[in-house]
Amino acid sequence: MPTPGLDGYVEPWRKPEHDDLAELARTFFTKEVLPHAERLERQGHPDRAHYRRAGELGLLGLSIPEEYGGGGGDFTHEAVLLHEQTLAGEGSLGIAVHSGIVTGYLNEYGTEEQKRRWLPGLVGGELIGAIAMTEPDGGSDLQSIRTKAVRDGDDYVINGSKTFITNGILADLLVLAVKTDASARAHGMSLIVCELAGDPAGFRRGRRIEKIGLHSNDTAELFFDDFRVPAANLLGAEGAGFIQMMRQLPQERLVIGVGAVAAMQRALEMAVSYAKERTAFGKPLLGHQNTRMVLADVATRTRASRIFLDDCIQRHARGELDVATAAMAKLYLTEGQCEVVDRCLQIFGGYGYTTEYPISKMYADARVQKIYGGTNEIMKELISRVL
Repeated sequence: MPTPGLDGYVEPWRKPEHDDLAELARTFFTKEVLPHAERLERQGHPDRAHYRRAGELGLLGLSIPEEYGGGGGDFTHEAVLLHEQTLAGEGSLGIAVHSGIVTGYLNEYGTEEQKRRWLPGLVGGELIGAIAMTEPDGGSDLQSIRTKAVRDGDDYVINGSKTFITNGILADLLVLAVKTDASARAHGMSLIVCELAGDPAGFRRGRRIEKIGLHSNDTAELFFDDFRVPAANLLGAEGAGFIQMMRQLPQERLVIGVGAVAAMQRALEMAVSYAKERTAFGKPLLGHQNTRMVLADVATRTRASRIFLDDCIQRHARGELDVATAAMAKLYLTEGQCEVVDRCLQIFGGYGYTTEYPISKMYADARVQKIYGGTNEIMKELISRVL
């Protein structure tokens, strides 16, 4: 069955196949991953076995063509999966990066040989994917990256470092943004696929970064010291990296938006349930006008956000999602997530500030949504350019 909000809203693009997928995903997250949540938070990264199990169930690479082992669907199927993951409260598996971003780069820009070499492993969960853009000295300013790749015979020799890399601890396959022409900015950037299984010579994983939220999802520093990668691992043409990233970033921002809206929906449902059960001054919280007004505001913001997101998803499915609209979605939806979760936490009172209630974890997890994928300040700049 579909998972409508409290107001009964169902996505206009949704079909029975999406409902079946949602049920399969919900069962996987709630019965096979969530029972390990406390252990995963302590270890600070997901289990490889859960990626493999997701692959066995056909939950990875949903929009990748069947000839490469994928589901043969489109972004709507990826959106359903990510929505169900957030609704379930499962935050360890970096599927948003693995399937929502990495496989898309390979499918869009990879050669036939590259696709057949890497996509089946990612789709099956045998390989875990990551993408590395951000560096210690630069966040959203991608043109200023310093990691260099110098051609040496049949190899590229890579030197530099990356930070805040989701899936960095476990990644077997990394889409790496480098400078192949240090004298140029945008036109000097390229993407190279690095095979990291076994931590080859010249590559080192740094510390697992401790964060205020998303404790079970690994984030790491990566270091490259004369790391050699076959020139055949270049993704697309040399110097095309910046354009490739700009074309893929709208989907990345849409992925973030999917998680944001799902978090709003989950927070609202939790707050309504709590307000019906908790009593104050002799009656349920929902019996107090202020609580009802807050929840009405939150429900309205959530509904409007879902409609905006669905419009963006439909545009993306038609190949019409432009940079500015994707930036608007990322900005509006993540700002909305933080506001909605905060106001829902307030309804829980002191209990909302304890780790006993999931709303507190949602509060901590939400904050980074306004940072990665391009900060919301950068989103405003992108939007302003089309005004």
